[in-house]
Amino acid sequence: MGGSSSQEPELVPLTRKAFYDLAIFCREYAQELARHDQSRVNLRHCHRFNAWLAQLKRYDRLAPHLADLTPARPIARWQLTVLGLGIGFLALLLLPTRFDRLTSSAILYTYIFGLIFFQFLPERLYGTTIELLEGKVLRVVELLEELLVHNELQFTEAAYFQVKENLAEARKELRQQIDLAHRRWR
Repeated sequence: MGGSSSQEPELVPLTRKAFYDLAIFCREYAQELARHDQSRVNLRHCHRFNAWLAQLKRYDRLAPHLADLTPARPIARWQLTVLGLGIGFLALLLLPTRFDRLTSSAILYTYIFGLIFFQFLPERLYGTTIELLEGKVLRVVELLEELLVHNELQFTEAAYFQVKENLAEARKELRQQIDLAHRRWR
């Protein structure tokens, strides 16, 4: 009976204070992400985003809208390179016992060429770059702005405009960084 409810976190109401704090966090997080190379994977920020996303999905008003927002993939180039070198070292040791010298050499040289070629692939193909994180955060900011416009939480006028300003600043920073990252590839 209770099996499915134990797997899904219990939803908590999104209070005005929590919403206000989220708007401040979005602004600060956008500014923090802007300090990093947009085309690189930052493991710390991937893990931070994943923890934050899990927290966001616990709020009753956000969970349905964020259900399809996927967590960040904290996979960095150096991790895959170390894994590749480890596999290459094992292959160096094991291939000569399984194949003749010419075949072993051909396989190893092909593998080394593949590792070198891998270094030129963009990190966004296998991990979540800062730019992709900014896109995910922008999606959250836009959702919060939509909820704010409908004033579902019934903010006072002063609080409403303060939250609106924080979300607008976050959106502006995120869009600017995403735009700058895209211009680099033109």
